[in-house]
Amino acid sequence: MTVQPRSSAPNIILTNIETVPGKTITQHMGLVQGSSVRAKHIGRDIAAGLKNIVGGELKGYTELLQEAREEATSHMVQEAQKRGANAIVNVRFATASLT
Repeated sequence: MTVQPRSSAPNIILTNIETVPGKTITQHMGLVQGSSVRAKHIGRDIAAGLKNIVGGELKGYTELLQEAREEATSHMVQEAQKRGANAIVNVRFATASLT
């Protein structure tokens, strides 16, 4: 379980479970979502190709994924704030590759 108040949005609680411990859900504000699409960089592609041969973490892609998740979370929090919500429960992330 993770309950994480965001520094950028101190009034929004994010959790990956269906409730917030010690709190009662009194109103459903609707589904909120956040998306982010990132483009790969040619330099990262070359480095990733070399790293793929020898093995190991592809740090450039790890950073790209982290940035995309942070941006998607920010979009989701902004949408929740517009609706007057004070928490987002059951947060999930999905990642896909577009070709």
